[in-house]
Amino acid sequence: MSRSPGRKQENHKISRELFVLTYGALVAQLCKDYEKDEDVNTCLDRMGHSIGIRLIDDFLARSGVKKCRSYSETADVIAQVAFKMYLGVTPSVSCSSATGNEFSLILDKNPLVDFVEELPAERASLCYCNLLCGVIRGALEMVHLAAEVSFLQDRLKGDAVTEIGITFLRKPEDRKHRRN
Repeated sequence: MSRSPGRKQENHKISRELFVLTYGALVAQLCKDYEKDEDVNTCLDRMGHSIGIRLIDDFLARSGVKKCRSYSETADVIAQVAFKMYLGVTPSVSCSSATGNEFSLILDKNPLVDFVEELPAERASLCYCNLLCGVIRGALEMVHLAAEVSFLQDRLKGDAVTEIGITFLRKPEDRKHRRN
């Protein structure tokens, strides 16, 4: 029995829409559970970190990417492969430091906010998509790359674009392993 050629694409779209709606319900529940936006942001980051730790194995198995040789190559893989694979979007990457350890992922379209019009005024400091920062940080941690990940700009807060900042915390020469 054969499947129609568009069936896989249709299932992917349904799954993504279900994920986006479920994510919105999760954030709404966290907003009810916690009074402070900072607590919600922390909870979303922790959840994302746990997801990233587990997701990296799936990513490495399915993507077939080889070991990255530089931070810029790592940022490109995150944008061009991981975001495309899991969210169906490809952010642009820009290096924002002379040392080459700070990068920005700029999303023209953020699928997690497809059904969100704007944040309520009383939730002005809420970082609605903070789960993404935790996922990136957790996945990088599992491949021995310590990084700080945060939202620099957010369309839900009136910015022109959504921008995620990634700062790798070690110098490239610190990544080399030594044998005793």
